[in-house]
Amino acid sequence: MMKLTAAIPCGFALDLLLADPAWMPHPVVYMGKAITALEGFLRSRLPKTERGELLGGAILAAALPAGTYALASGGRKLARSIHPAAGFALETLWCWQALALKGLADESGRVQRELERGDLPAARKAVARIVGRDTQELSAEGVAKAAVETVAENFSDGVAAPLFYLLVGGAPLALAYKAVNTMDSMVGYKNDRYLCFGRAAAKLDDAANYIPSRLAALCWIGGAFLTGQDGKNAWRIWRRDRRNHASPNSAQTESACAGALGVQLAGPASYFGKVVEKPAIGDPSRPVEPRDIARSNRMLYAAGAVALGAGLGLKALSSCRRR
Repeated sequence: MMKLTAAIPCGFALDLLLADPAWMPHPVVYMGKAITALEGFLRSRLPKTERGELLGGAILAAALPAGTYALASGGRKLARSIHPAAGFALETLWCWQALALKGLADESGRVQRELERGDLPAARKAVARIVGRDTQELSAEGVAKAAVETVAENFSDGVAAPLFYLLVGGAPLALAYKAVNTMDSMVGYKNDRYLCFGRAAAKLDDAANYIPSRLAALCWIGGAFLTGQDGKNAWRIWRRDRRNHASPNSAQTESACAGALGVQLAGPASYFGKVVEKPAIGDPSRPVEPRDIARSNRMLYAAGAVALGAGLGLKALSSCRRR
């Protein structure tokens, strides 16, 4: 238990230092390949009807996280049998790869730099790397707004939720969560291809993020106070607007971020050429500006520290009580 607890801050530190090096194989890449292969296999063998699509999606949603957990657990057990140090090293590696704090800050920072250079086409391309919406027609403010939104939203599923599952069940459970999240990002769309097939994945992702997203919002509010942003307004807007999204989870951190910055986020957005009407989050006190990306990133780091510190503290307290 102590080794697991030590592996988490070690993995967190590695993420802060190195993010995700391009040369290093990443579990999410193999999860994506497995999703593509399973989707093709299931679609080729099940009826091309609504029931067949729902069944195929349900099989995928059950098989990928379960298979990921089983493989990770087996790999960790094998490493520990070779040597305790090998088990610790593998646990630390997977803790590192489950997190995506510095990578998110780096990518959003690139958007800010392009905006400040006045290169709107380059800024659109940079933000397209981290958002799922259409970016070709976004204004400079729209690009900045999209970057701020994705920093806030992805703090939950890229930092807070993996930390939550690392603390609950170690690297295997955190990687199973990443499998759920990756599956949702690939097949959880409400378009013609995935409306039925991706439904189980989307519902599972909603369930997996339900508790972590709410904890993430509280950590973000703490991060707002720590970085000199408007923590009181973050709390107020979170209380008011945290349900202003079709997803039960996405507006949690987004509303806290909007309140902390004193801006309005969300609203209509284009996906695959179709405009989707969304409620606004926050108050339109001022336009979103490029410097808001840096402010969001400072809150991102602070909220990550709050999440790590609180999680490790609660885990240590729980261990003391059991003794």
